[in-house]
Amino acid sequence: MTELPMFPLGSVLFPYMPLQLRVFEERYLVMLAAILDSEGPEFGVTLIERGQEVGGGEHRFAIGTVAQVTELEAREEFIALAAQGERRITVEQWLEEDPYPHATVTVLDELVWDADLEPLRQEAEKTVRRTLAVASEFSEQLWAAVVQLSDDPMESSWQLAGIAPVGQLDQLKMLRAETTEQLLRTIIEVSNDAEEGFRLTWNE
Repeated sequence: MTELPMFPLGSVLFPYMPLQLRVFEERYLVMLAAILDSEGPEFGVTLIERGQEVGGGEHRFAIGTVAQVTELEAREEFIALAAQGERRITVEQWLEEDPYPHATVTVLDELVWDADLEPLRQEAEKTVRRTLAVASEFSEQLWAAVVQLSDDPMESSWQLAGIAPVGQLDQLKMLRAETTEQLLRTIIEVSNDAEEGFRLTWNE
């Protein structure tokens, strides 16, 4: 186990996915100042179960992802932060906030790529891109159906999870995957469910 500064958010961060934040709360400004003094500044991201991002007192899910800081830019009223999702973690214990959240965490095993899974990965990619195209008919999406993915199959598998237009609980289901096959099958399952939901709304 290791101790890690934490940043609970209203969204799920996946490995190999970018994170953009506007940091303005005093406690997180203090956190940034602390981690920037270390080599390879990073913090943990977990999804807020109940409550709000601002002000504290929220309840959080235990599974999350380490975010590696890649860029900072000071603005007039906030700091623009860019980070990249890396390894997955499980929170073992939330520690006293002084003044920002931190916890003892365990790093989860990385998923392993198997070349035999490539047809399943291609099916997952086709499903996610089709669902994104359908979703774009209803609302503006963060990711376009033609978004470019990594050439690395394991990285692209996580990116498919990150761009799929599904709800937060479905995102957590993907993040909890114990094998690459389970991840890909879950991506297909939740994306198909989302597409069906969009089409049912379309026909109402």
